[in-house]
Amino acid sequence: MAPHSISPANDSATDQELVLRAQQGDRRAFDLLVLKYQHRVLRLVGRFVRDQEQAFDLAQEAFIKAYRALGNFRGESQFYTWLYRIAVNTAKNQLVADAREGYSVSLNSGGGDESDEPMVEPEALRDHASPEDEAATAELEAEIHAAIRALPEDLRTALTLRELEGLSYEEIAVVMNCPIGTVRSRIFRAREAVEERIRPLLDGAPW
Repeated sequence: MAPHSISPANDSATDQELVLRAQQGDRRAFDLLVLKYQHRVLRLVGRFVRDQEQAFDLAQEAFIKAYRALGNFRGESQFYTWLYRIAVNTAKNQLVADAREGYSVSLNSGGGDESDEPMVEPEALRDHASPEDEAATAELEAEIHAAIRALPEDLRTALTLRELEGLSYEEIAVVMNCPIGTVRSRIFRAREAVEERIRPLLDGAPW
């Protein structure tokens, strides 16, 4: 959406200042917000759809929706969490419309601002160089993907925002519009379900 000639370095304003300017009709201010968050939003919606072109279209759609709804943003949360909520809802609506669901990246641990333990990180297991280890790691990754896809939508979204996007529990509560206790419960249940499914592979792994 934003012209390529615009660089975030051209404006050191905070998100709050840029939002206020955009609400007052300054389109360039919103362009700067797009440039700042376009890669994060694209990555986020890419967790929900596998097709790169569709992910790009959904990211653009999310920004268009955000621009149209900007007048309703009151600053009660961070701009990016408000934007993430729009992006997540856009992706989920598309999944419903297409009757499809999926993720396209490996599972990594989240932000680290909470004391909980991260789930297994398959990428770290690639330090083992033997063909047997690599095959076991690939099987584990495939099983994690399948386990995530099998989760109920609310658990899947909470786990994605925490483990893959690194959002705090408070931020996820804003994005998912639910109490923080519900977020904690969903993430706990999601991790439990995924770990239960991959435990047989971990028990028999060569590392």
